[in-house]
Amino acid sequence: MTDTMSPVEAVAPAVDKPMSKLTLYRRRFMRNKPAVAGVVIFLLLVLFAVVAPLFSPWDHIELDFLNLGTGPSADHWFGTTASGNDTFAQTAVGLQRSLMIAVTVSLGTTAVAAIVGTAAAYFRGWTERISLLVIHFMMVVPNFLILAMISNSAGGDWRVIALIMIFVVGWFFPARVIWTMALSLREREYVQAARYMGVRGMVIVFRHIIPNIGSLLVINFTLGVVTAVMTETGLSFLGFGVKIPDVSLGSLIGSGASTITSAPWLFYFPAAALTLLTVSMALVADGLRDALDPTSAAGGRA
Repeated sequence: MTDTMSPVEAVAPAVDKPMSKLTLYRRRFMRNKPAVAGVVIFLLLVLFAVVAPLFSPWDHIELDFLNLGTGPSADHWFGTTASGNDTFAQTAVGLQRSLMIAVTVSLGTTAVAAIVGTAAAYFRGWTERISLLVIHFMMVVPNFLILAMISNSAGGDWRVIALIMIFVVGWFFPARVIWTMALSLREREYVQAARYMGVRGMVIVFRHIIPNIGSLLVINFTLGVVTAVMTETGLSFLGFGVKIPDVSLGSLIGSGASTITSAPWLFYFPAAALTLLTVSMALVADGLRDALDPTSAAGGRA
């Protein structure tokens, strides 16, 4: 018995499978060549930070007393410091430490800001009043000074610096923006339906509100990496951040700034790594903004 096709089926055009949002975002992002270049640069920096210390013939705290303050050579690819430290190893470890601080801080601040901002918008009442009071108070406090004092008293431990940047200085501004966006989401039909069905408030916040501001959180995380790197660099440059024997890009730039005329390699290599890191993340953030924004013409059409 042979299958027969009805006239309607014979002339009906094939229906394409609907494109997923992830595929749409990926296509729009890949059309942005500077953003793709930013991803490549960032991945190369991460690879350098992870792999370079393993293949470097010198440790970042090891001293070579036969090469004190020498320029780049076959033995020391980025030169040495006045104490004999290998600048290549220090730059790799410093980039690794700065990346760890930046990613940890950006993830933490994004998570705290998302929870505080959406909870304040959803619950309203005293929760909103107290949250906004704390946010507005922290926005006028000299946070950099507080961060410098606490970090200096903690001996420049990068873990303490990361925690302070998460819970003291980093979350309140994005929380204010998230609160503004979550106010409109609070009145959406799916949120009200979940409330009428007896779903608990925090469940609604985590399941229905936060996922619907995911694009904002992704962009905030990407820009937060740049902000965290620059904050840590400023602290270490002024002597309040990461301290010896640990190193970061900020501490390396701070120590190399005093010898920029006599030993420029001590400044330029860490500064180049910092510049590439901040520029790459800025390009990625710009590409994500265009890809996730449905009204943006920069990302093109799928």
